[in-house]
Amino acid sequence: MKPVIAIVGRPNVGKSTLFNRLTNSRDALVADRPGVTRDRQFGITHFDEQAYLIIDTGGIGEEDHDSQDIAELMTEQSMQAATEASVLIWVVDGRTGLTHSDESLVLEFRKLNTPIIMAVNKLEGQHDSNVLNEFFQTGIKSVFAISSKRGDGIPALMDAVTAHFPDDIEPATENDEATTLAVLGRPNVGKSTLVNRILGEERVITFDHPGTTRDSIRIPFEKNGKSFVIIDTAGVRRKSKIDDTVEKFSVVKSFDAINSARIMILVIDASEAVTEQDASLLGMIEQSGKPVIIAVNKWDGMDKADKAQIEAQISRKFVFVDYAQYHFISALHGTGVGNIFKTINKIEKSLNVEASTSDMTRILEHAIEKNPPMMIRGRRIKLRYAHLGGHDPIRIIIHGNQTDRVPQHYSRYLAKTFRKALGLTGTPVLIDFKHGDNPYKGRKNKLTPRQENKRKRLMRFVKKK
Repeated sequence: MKPVIAIVGRPNVGKSTLFNRLTNSRDALVADRPGVTRDRQFGITHFDEQAYLIIDTGGIGEEDHDSQDIAELMTEQSMQAATEASVLIWVVDGRTGLTHSDESLVLEFRKLNTPIIMAVNKLEGQHDSNVLNEFFQTGIKSVFAISSKRGDGIPALMDAVTAHFPDDIEPATENDEATTLAVLGRPNVGKSTLVNRILGEERVITFDHPGTTRDSIRIPFEKNGKSFVIIDTAGVRRKSKIDDTVEKFSVVKSFDAINSARIMILVIDASEAVTEQDASLLGMIEQSGKPVIIAVNKWDGMDKADKAQIEAQISRKFVFVDYAQYHFISALHGTGVGNIFKTINKIEKSLNVEASTSDMTRILEHAIEKNPPMMIRGRRIKLRYAHLGGHDPIRIIIHGNQTDRVPQHYSRYLAKTFRKALGLTGTPVLIDFKHGDNPYKGRKNKLTPRQENKRKRLMRFVKKK
């Protein structure tokens, strides 16, 4: 069994800072505000040449400043992680001291019959046993003074944690071959509901309130014998409407998910009009060169007239991404969600496409024959041959003359032709042009004696004129 470590505790005691310290990452969003972490975040920590699965959780035991209902969901998610863990790291605030909430939590944790290691955080440079005395009142025998921010006391803490694991443990490793899916969209369009529907469990918090998801949550899972990692991101509003620091960092984490994912799933709300923000997010995905699936959510509750109107808006506003694959779904009821993975399998095959230089050049020649490049200053652009330059994203290199003057619309025409000829699904094609240098550039032609005499005679004639 893979060892699982869960970091639990009240809000704003430094759990996410400790998670980032142990995983040597910035995966967990950190801010000096309670309730920033709401969903479980998974990571891998390495200690003494062993790897362990570690879970960051939301705060337990205090009311969320936005909603008591969300606070209850956070507590449910955190206790679920504690139930799955082999060892608990219970983080408490050393500056605040032992609180009534901490005394209540220890009763809940003991019901799990799981080893508990207490980490008294925010004690930078204070390792006096007198500081820890009040925390021993909980009955926890393993109590350590640490600083998540500076790293003080972390080795001793991890020694105590790993002492509960056998020597012959199965290492926890990240699957490098797993396909990463990122779910992006505006707030409250159903991203987390779709993630839960795909996973088949209430893995992330869903609530009928914009901004419920604040961090980008990476969740590994398997589907039809294949390994995947799905990233549930925070909703992205228009820049002019973002005035909260935590939300700004949440948006940054959402954009980072575009770079780390292999396939993007953009969720839009069919019950609302297609907005400029939807088109803006799709534009960012298009610039990244990532394949994209557009999941039109809440489709089952609409009449024919409204459906026709949304389809017309999509065809008009999303015309610049003609390779996108559309799925009209209901994340809440599961309608059409299963078909998304059929498209994902086709996209994966498209990303692994192979073609020889001769085949690529043949496609290029056919495209030129059907629609030749234009004339530039009396000279026609010449595109000579093409070859495959990369797979993720798919990049095609075309060599020729005057390629720096190829118009954007002709480049799009070539990309569409290659996509159709190669049978690609939901996958963009990036075209790079290489300009062939003139081999005679900079070389001066040396004239023969006869040519020199002829040149002199011509120059005398020009002077007489």
